[in-house]
Amino acid sequence: MIDLHTHSIFSDGELIPSELVRRAVVHGYEAIAITDHADFSNLEFLLEGAKKAKYLEEEWDIKVLAGVELTHVPPRKIAPLARKAKELGADIVVVHGETIAEPVASGTNAAAAVCEDVDILAHPGLISPEDVQTAIENNVCLEITARNGHNRTNGHVARLGLELGATLVLNTDTHGIDDLITDETALKIVMGAGLSEGQAKKVLGNSARLID
Repeated sequence: MIDLHTHSIFSDGELIPSELVRRAVVHGYEAIAITDHADFSNLEFLLEGAKKAKYLEEEWDIKVLAGVELTHVPPRKIAPLARKAKELGADIVVVHGETIAEPVASGTNAAAAVCEDVDILAHPGLISPEDVQTAIENNVCLEITARNGHNRTNGHVARLGLELGATLVLNTDTHGIDDLITDETALKIVMGAGLSEGQAKKVLGNSARLID
C-alpha cells in the first residue's frame, strides 16, 4: 500500500507522525505521505514537521514523504500556494477537491487541474469532463478515496477517469486509527468504484510513479 493522503495531529488527525507511520508499517505500507491541511497561514510549519518525520525511514521499512493538502484555499490562490509548497520542499501537493461532503469553493477543481505543481486532486466530487481533461494535460492525478462521505462520488470519478484516460490513485485520507487499510481492502475499494480487478490493480500501482 502506498498512501499519499493522510493527516496527523498537526491538523485534524488524531496521531503524531511517529504513531501514524508505525501503524502504517503494521498495515504493510510501502510508503506514506503526511499531507496535513494547509493554507498560507501554516504551510511552513506543516512542511517542517512532516520533513522531520523522515527520520522514521531509518528505523522501519517504509518511505515517508512530506506533503500538504491545500484545503478550502480560494481557487485563484491555489497555484501560487502549490508553487510555494514545492519550493519549500514538499514531496507531494494534494488539493482538497470539490467533494459533495463539504462547502469547497466552486472552481477549486478547475484551479487544481490546471496547476503543474499539484500532484493529486483529492476526492473531486462531481468533477466535470473538462476538468478531468485539464488534469490529464497537466499530469494531475485524480483520487479515489477510502474516506467516508468523500467516497460517495468514487464511481463518477472512476468512470470519467477511465473514459478520458486520467491517472487514478487510491488514498485513504486517514485522520484516525481505523482509517488505515491493507492492500486487500484497497483493492476492494477501487473495485467498488466500478473497476475490474485488473483495472483496480493498475490504479493501485499508479502511486508508485509519484514517489520514484
